[in-house]
Amino acid sequence: MATATLRGLKARQVLDSRGRPTVEVDAIASTGAVGRAIVPSGASTGRHEALELRDGDPKHYGGLGVRKAVGHVAATIAPALAGMGLDDQAAIDARLLELDGTPNKGRLGANALLGVSLAVSHAAAAARGEEPYVHLNRLWRGRLAALGPDAAAIDAGPTMPLPMVNMISGGLHAGGNLDIQDVLVMPIGAKDYSHALEMIVAMYRAVGAVLAERGLESVLVGDEGGYGPKLRDNEQALEIVVDAMVACGFEPGRDAAIALDIASTHFFDPARSSYSFANTKGASISSDAMIEMLSSWVERYPVISIEDGLAEDDWAGWTKLTQALGGKVQLIGDDLFATQSARLAKGIEAKAGNAILIKVNQVGTLSETLDALLLARRNGYRPVVSARSGETEDATIADLAVATAAGQIKIGSVARSERLAKYNRLLRIEEALGEAARFAKIR
Repeated sequence: MATATLRGLKARQVLDSRGRPTVEVDAIASTGAVGRAIVPSGASTGRHEALELRDGDPKHYGGLGVRKAVGHVAATIAPALAGMGLDDQAAIDARLLELDGTPNKGRLGANALLGVSLAVSHAAAAARGEEPYVHLNRLWRGRLAALGPDAAAIDAGPTMPLPMVNMISGGLHAGGNLDIQDVLVMPIGAKDYSHALEMIVAMYRAVGAVLAERGLESVLVGDEGGYGPKLRDNEQALEIVVDAMVACGFEPGRDAAIALDIASTHFFDPARSSYSFANTKGASISSDAMIEMLSSWVERYPVISIEDGLAEDDWAGWTKLTQALGGKVQLIGDDLFATQSARLAKGIEAKAGNAILIKVNQVGTLSETLDALLLARRNGYRPVVSARSGETEDATIADLAVATAAGQIKIGSVARSERLAKYNRLLRIEEALGEAARFAKIR
């Protein structure tokens, strides 16, 4: 079969789950097949992420428009990529980086580049008559094959991921009701993905019931669908989630466990090198005190994963945190690594963390995302493929998590359709895999 080439690109401005503009791209293959992708956007963004280009015109969507990025796709990117082979994702992404020519993708915008990169992968799959996860798995296997014997210990996939799901939200995801960003659950006792999803829904409903019984807000939700109650302090959120597990008949630590997204960069004061709990206790504490607090939570609650426990540039603190808890729990770098291979390499050298959050829009192309995934796996860091707070109906990350055998996925809660689009996509993939549908376990 002749390799399909890229005939053209069409971009447009659409809206994400917060009603903010974002970029959608259609990639048209020489066969007539079309691939489409929509770019997500974060609220809790680190300063090391690739640049999301916004128009800055206050008369158009309050300055958040993306017409410039859309224009770059039509005027600059489409002519340069026309005729390139769709199966050669690496060459297409390399050309995108060359066209932009900046370290943070600030000229054309990471949102323009990512929209094209992902749309091309969908067009390549469509031209072959394949599901996206099948094509992405081919790209992943190609990466592993290039490593030779070094790839023997890395799973080639496809594998259904274990979900990590928001229950109670705070920080920038829920109006600052709590200092920490999210308390999540992981259905570690599930026998397969479908069972995991059923457990998640039961726990989500139970959290709502526990909140209502205690006279707390049990209706309004944050950006990612987690409940957003006003609590006495951060720790109360952990207590409520444990009570919900028990109410469902689950044994905390065996059937279900807690994951925390601290997002500590957003309450870190670099001038004082301290963390300020302005939303709850009003106290400021040092890195060492943060590590003590997190260690205490790990001892007293079924916590098995902590994301961004310290700030994105608190490297010395991260090394201490990893020494203290790295042998007990998963320590995920989100703002710390920003899906950037160079920052992950620095973290590996510094022995900072033992896992990485993978967000395609933090880095800006599919190939760079695969680079980060591969570097993590080669060095024993667990990857967690993740959505953003500003999401869309695009479900590419579900296919990506399965195709690369990442093992874990963090989508958000089970209350908003931009989240359910991914959960439902995973159900369809599980059905398509049938008896070959392996399910990842982290314990």
